[in-house]
Amino acid sequence: MLRIEALLGNNDVMAISEALKRIQIGGLTVAKVRGRGKRPPPEIHASKGSEIFQPQFSEKYIIVAIIPENKEDEVISIIKERGSVGKIFVSPILRAIDISTGSEGEEVI
Repeated sequence: MLRIEALLGNNDVMAISEALKRIQIGGLTVAKVRGRGKRPPPEIHASKGSEIFQPQFSEKYIIVAIIPENKEDEVISIIKERGSVGKIFVSPILRAIDISTGSEGEEVI
């Protein structure tokens, strides 16, 4: 099993989610966060437009999915096609346990 974490600079969450559903990747965790990257955040016009403020952090989105290893390339391809800006991180999952049933392994996902 693998953990795929995509940090997105734009809100491409729905396009990615719908494409992942088509390949039977059902479980996703999505969060809206604030962060800093290479691209500066958009300027904010304050005081009725007379002042321009450059915030330290910009809004970003995180998608996390636990997937079987045989779907790694397909999931990464979907995120690259549907996402416009961001990064993808892939990590191995050593063990997965369902709290309610006690089952373990790939049947958990």
